[in-house]
Amino acid sequence: MRRDIFQAIADPTRRAIIGLIALQAMTPNAIAEHFDTSRQAVSKHLKILSECRLVKQQQQGREIYYQLEVSKMKEIDQWLEQFKSIWENRFNELDQVLLTLKKEKHGPQSDV
Repeated sequence: MRRDIFQAIADPTRRAIIGLIALQAMTPNAIAEHFDTSRQAVSKHLKILSECRLVKQQQQGREIYYQLEVSKMKEIDQWLEQFKSIWENRFNELDQVLLTLKKEKHGPQSDV
């Protein structure tokens, strides 16, 4: 079953796991040490992250290491990028409104 990336990152625990393995590949036990939850719960989160291909597994001896799939994170970034100009325009408009209100409050002699 392939899951949606946004379903995976909607959960705060999965976002925290992504943050952990972004720095270095980790085993499920090492990941579980960072949470106040069972190893099985962490494994369930890792399964969901794997199903949407945000993480990949790498076998090293008897251990399985999970690491972030950076190309999938770029998909999230690309999706968000389409909204960036909208946010920037709205913030610029808000800056102008605040500047106008400030000038009206302090009178015409104040430039700041």
